[in-house]
Amino acid sequence: MRLLLTGSSGWLGRFLAPRLAGLGYEVIGLDVAPGQDTQVLGSVGDRALVDRVFAEYRPQAVIHAGALHKPDIIRYPAQAFIDANVTGTLNLLEAAVAAGHDRFIATSTTSLMISDAIRRETAEHAVWLDENTGPLAPRNIYGVTKLAAEGLCRIFHLEHGLHCVTLRTARFFPEDDDTHRDLSGENMKANEFLHRRLTVEDAAEAHVVALTRAPEIGLGTFILSAPTPFQRADAEALKRDAPSVIARYFPEATALYAARGWRLPVSIGRVYDAAAAERVMGFRPQTDFASVLAALRSGGPLPFAHDPSYTSPKEP
Repeated sequence: MRLLLTGSSGWLGRFLAPRLAGLGYEVIGLDVAPGQDTQVLGSVGDRALVDRVFAEYRPQAVIHAGALHKPDIIRYPAQAFIDANVTGTLNLLEAAVAAGHDRFIATSTTSLMISDAIRRETAEHAVWLDENTGPLAPRNIYGVTKLAAEGLCRIFHLEHGLHCVTLRTARFFPEDDDTHRDLSGENMKANEFLHRRLTVEDAAEAHVVALTRAPEIGLGTFILSAPTPFQRADAEALKRDAPSVIARYFPEATALYAARGWRLPVSIGRVYDAAAAERVMGFRPQTDFASVLAALRSGGPLPFAHDPSYTSPKEP
């Protein structure tokens, strides 16, 4: 199968493109920045370019992973997010329908589920987030445009029968968090595997599974995050005293963290529940918090990428 992969030069694209190629897919990469797996330079917001790509390369499916992201808010105006995340998605969906495609995979984000109240953690318990959470009230232009893109996928399924699977990915970026600096980058990433992170390798593999399963699923939106060890009944205790809850599930975590000079989270204000992806898509991430502790125990490399100097290839 020949498929169009947008965002092919980005962090996800550089893992997803070779994975797809290794499985025998012919991958046509489209990105605003050059990259090893990018054949076409340009924006999905440019309808003439999208039409030219479909005419010249004749892809048979689309994985739409290209977007402006939350850190881009300080660098780009709101209109740029609309052009890339909304208009770009519409351009690709219309081209896919015109070409007679039967599947369309879209990379979305758990960020669109986070209202201002959830972001500020005003609740007295950890907020449990799954695909039934709502009503959704994204707190910034990134979340607003990604939610709009999800809506476009839904109506193209309903109106045209295009099988659309949307993957709301949790954090998998390699750089440091752009707002929190109280922990080292590795420590913070390790903590997030408890409730809001996955590896880029797992994110890439989920897209492969979604591509394969889309005709069976028809229309689906799934959270992608490392399997959380917690239960809904833990929500209040997680907010009040997270280390005690963690100790119940992982008795050696405190000592392993202390040996590394790390700190466990004092409080956890939200938990992403990715059980639906496993139940419906048959996808379960390989790396979880237990994997992190295993690396600490053995002294081996951490099972996730951390690169404080990473910048998007689209930036000068």
